Amino acid sequence: MNIYSLHTAATLFSVASFFGIVVWAWSSRRKAEFAEAAQLPFIDESGEAQ
Repeated sequence: MNIYSLHTAATLFSVASFFGIVVWAWSSRRKAEFAEAAQLPFIDESGEAQ
């Protein structure tokens, strides 16, 4: 195994990880959690939306 094989393996792992994260983030199961997180800046200390 030479250094080029290691670079290739690292690149493939990085690309696979990137696409895995993109698929995870855009999955429909996460939509409700992201919608809730998007409203956090608008909630005051009492827990009520402004």
